[in-house]
Amino acid sequence: MLNISYPKIEKKEFPNLTLSLFEPIYKLNLRGKNRDFFTKAGKILSIMLPTEPNTSATIKNISALWLSPDEWMVYGKDVNKNLDLSLESEISKLNLGSVTDVSDQWILINIKGQNVFELLSKGSPFNFNKFKKNKNVVVQTLLNHVDVILHHNDTNNINLFVRKSFSEHLWLWINDSSSTL
Repeated sequence: MLNISYPKIEKKEFPNLTLSLFEPIYKLNLRGKNRDFFTKAGKILSIMLPTEPNTSATIKNISALWLSPDEWMVYGKDVNKNLDLSLESEISKLNLGSVTDVSDQWILINIKGQNVFELLSKGSPFNFNKFKKNKNVVVQTLLNHVDVILHHNDTNNINLFVRKSFSEHLWLWINDSSSTL
């Protein structure tokens, strides 16, 4: 992982809402389709990659998010350079799939509290009614016209992934919108 500077995002607390930056944290993009890919990835990660659309799997400090039929984002406290190297040697070098470190591309913002879905509904065309009732679900949507990935990892607790180049803009919008809830 490169030495990069992260956006100037400080923890903020509003009534029934807490916003915080969860960086630095490793994020890997995995792509593959065949049985050998799933077997190798599962052994190395100690987690089965989800195959159902818009779902996630979490074990210990590793989460795998379904992004498309052959694409996942893996992140967490236990994801590190050694895990990345193991995946590369067992998957990429054997042409079973691809492993890409996207840690410097995506910024992780955690949003938690009772007003999480009110905030997200202000700037997203996505209908959160069903989403907010289920844990371990994932959606790729727009928030204030910015592409985001949302991981509902616990009740009223969302991990929001936004591309680094849009993170400060989105952070300002989140702050402004949170202050009016």
